[in-house]
Amino acid sequence: MKIVTKSLIVGASLMLPVVAFAQSNDAKYCEALTSKYQQYAGAREQQHRGQMLDATIGTAIAKCKAGDTATGIPVLEKALKDAKVDLPSRT
Repeated sequence: MKIVTKSLIVGASLMLPVVAFAQSNDAKYCEALTSKYQQYAGAREQQHRGQMLDATIGTAIAKCKAGDTATGIPVLEKALKDAKVDLPSRT
């Protein structure tokens, strides 16, 4: 039983840096999506003055900034894909 417990502790400690790195990459990707959407939205607003942006996009951007990338990323990706805007690299 002690070997199993030690193995689990060692395994968990080795996974922490991997999880932290993945979260960091997700945060950077979310930021890139936000920037790309804001560029797209800015161009769209110039073409259609007074048009309000979708509230779900604002919520997704706020989620990204708050660290909830799992919620924000899919919404921003869909909005950009729907607008036929190329997604930024996810590296």
